[in-house]
Amino acid sequence: MMRPRKGARRPPAARHPRKRPTMQAILAERSVILAVLIASGVPSRDRADVEQQVLMGAWRSVKGGMYRPDPAEDARRALRKWLYGISWRKAGHYVNSAWVRRAVLTAQPLGRLHEPVGPSLEAQLQAREVLEALVSLPPWQVEALLSVDDPESLVAYAKRRGMNPSSAASRLRIAREALALRLKRWRR
Repeated sequence: MMRPRKGARRPPAARHPRKRPTMQAILAERSVILAVLIASGVPSRDRADVEQQVLMGAWRSVKGGMYRPDPAEDARRALRKWLYGISWRKAGHYVNSAWVRRAVLTAQPLGRLHEPVGPSLEAQLQAREVLEALVSLPPWQVEALLSVDDPESLVAYAKRRGMNPSSAASRLRIAREALALRLKRWRR
């Protein structure tokens, strides 16, 4: 038997004419798809996703001309058998995938971590201290401190406020010293 050349397309195994069922006809047979997914052990939380993969795979195959049922067979029965095969293969790929085999569901997922997630408790306390100290400052000092976080420069900040850039720098220095003094008093 002669092998086909590399890159040459093989003719489809079935010599029947191509059929193009509508998406509505495919969707009408969802019960077959769901029955196969349930019987194959696909959990209910993932059934909708795998069902979507089956429907998309079936539709791509129809558009690609790969749906070639036997004309002697009932059209609905042929479509159901074809969808059964697609569902069975997609469910097998899902159930045997490494992600599903290694998934560990737990009610407390953060309790399984070896390290704490997010900022440490000490960092959270320090952040609260800084926020409380900021609230106790006069509004012009808070505004000067927050200007440092603006994407614009201090000179642009001063011009927007209608003040001299040296005055803005002086206000920022005074605000920083006041914040440092408040934090120093609270930490004693």
